[in-house]
Amino acid sequence: MPSASPARTQPKPLIVIVEDEADLANLVAGHLERVGMHTQICNRAQHALKFLKRNFANLILLDINLPDQSGFALAEELKAADINIPIIFLTGNVEETSKVRGLDMGGDDYVTKPFSYAELTARIRAVLRRAEVKTDLNVTKNVRVSDEPFDFCGARVTPVRLEISFPNGVTQKLGRKELGILAYLNAHAGEVITRKALIHSVWGVHADVKSRSLDQYIVKVRDLYTSHGLSLDAFRTVHGIGYIFDPKGESDLGK
Repeated sequence: MPSASPARTQPKPLIVIVEDEADLANLVAGHLERVGMHTQICNRAQHALKFLKRNFANLILLDINLPDQSGFALAEELKAADINIPIIFLTGNVEETSKVRGLDMGGDDYVTKPFSYAELTARIRAVLRRAEVKTDLNVTKNVRVSDEPFDFCGARVTPVRLEISFPNGVTQKLGRKELGILAYLNAHAGEVITRKALIHSVWGVHADVKSRSLDQYIVKVRDLYTSHGLSLDAFRTVHGIGYIFDPKGESDLGK
């Protein structure tokens, strides 16, 4: 009788610790490593920003008072760079105004020093669970199953069912990436869209996706519409830049 296949082990979450007190950062990292997490220590805000622009992480423990800039400023920079990572502020600042500011700007929790490692671990795991549930609704980075249906060039797109319905009465399943592309174009009608912006919106900032792969998905979308007698003439290539979806015919770009 063949032996049962081994159970899949959950990957260890990567926690970025942004803390300029080296001894404290090492103590926190050591504890988190012992309870089954990976860690990366950054002692400056810009070190953390550089790391997160190049690497995926599950959560950031962020001190507010850093040598080069505040943790609040780093949180804003991460948001501006479209790096959506759960944040727990870990700081000695116990003022209520600071806590309110951190939570209002999107922080997932606020822990003050001194703290117990058991409580910190519990708070990290709670935030990770909430983040996992939230991303479970994502079809692509820019589309959630809870999004409302929308019309695109004569067809009806329904995200919750990953379906597209045509005027001839035919309804077909729509691939996740094709859905993400249509949703992004629909949300940015009349705008010039760079290839990089489209890739980042659908696949994510850290995805290693080449323009050729994007072109293949766009060809699939065009072929799908053509096979049902619909035109995608409003979706045009802007050479050297990317694309434009111009349903009102207001732009000469790509013509």
